[in-house]
Amino acid sequence: MKHLFRNRLLLLLAASLVLSWSTAAQVSQYTANNLPSPAKKEARVHITEGPALESCRDNEAIIRWTSNNPGGTDEHFGLVKYGTDPHDLKLTARGHIRLNQSHPYTVFRVRLEDIKAGTTYYYTVDSMGATGELDGVRSKVYHFTARE
Repeated sequence: MKHLFRNRLLLLLAASLVLSWSTAAQVSQYTANNLPSPAKKEARVHITEGPALESCRDNEAIIRWTSNNPGGTDEHFGLVKYGTDPHDLKLTARGHIRLNQSHPYTVFRVRLEDIKAGTTYYYTVDSMGATGELDGVRSKVYHFTARE
């Protein structure tokens, strides 16, 4: 009886291994030879919503905005230039995003760190592809005051 139980257990283990191997082999439909090329870069990328302060707490803030889908490389970054002087935005924060080329728009969220309570910050936003080329959506200067 123990022998029969052990054989069934081994058979179940073998079946689950085969199933997991076949599932792992089907995870990606792409190989090095058939990766999709970057989407055509939009002629004019523009902000459709925001930018705005999404949240500000615990010495950090999140700036959020939406633009039409910029195209180009799938790997993209939202950029925020910020500082305490609207004429000297010397700090830069960036947030990584992976574009969904089938969506007509992209939502960017960028975290600003080391924010001090009671301080007014000025910022502008833009985005760029993995190549470092800016999308050209630079916003006007906005501001927020970090709360205590």
